[in-house]
Amino acid sequence: MTIAVDFDGTIVEHKYPSIGKEIPFATATLKMLQRDGHRLILWTVREGHLLDEAIEFCRERGVEFFSVNSNYPDEEVDRTAIRSRKLKADLFIDDCQVGGLPDWGVIYELISTRTSYADYLRQSLHLPAPKPQNRSLWSKLFGK
Repeated sequence: MTIAVDFDGTIVEHKYPSIGKEIPFATATLKMLQRDGHRLILWTVREGHLLDEAIEFCRERGVEFFSVNSNYPDEEVDRTAIRSRKLKADLFIDDCQVGGLPDWGVIYELISTRTSYADYLRQSLHLPAPKPQNRSLWSKLFGK
């Protein structure tokens, strides 16, 4: 699986342009995800020397990214052009996601078991699974 990971507020506390303290278990979890065969992309607004500092911060802790702000390592990026930095990732880990950033232990569990966050919360709160709805032939054919 390809996983895009934000830096500020996700791997480290948000102190931009400085680098904040590491969020507990962030780099340990990222190393486990790499060990499990996942491809990690660093996905951040940092550029220039600020980006280099973030990459080095992670490298010193044993996290090497497959690519940085790009879909693959040798992707040619025209920095002068206005373009989308949309990545082709299967999953995004970001502190700005709906509901905020879960604990890194939860993140690892969700990814390794391929469980949705909604299912994880439902199980944690011991709520029943939603009942499947009977759909008419019309709705099955036309999505209504």
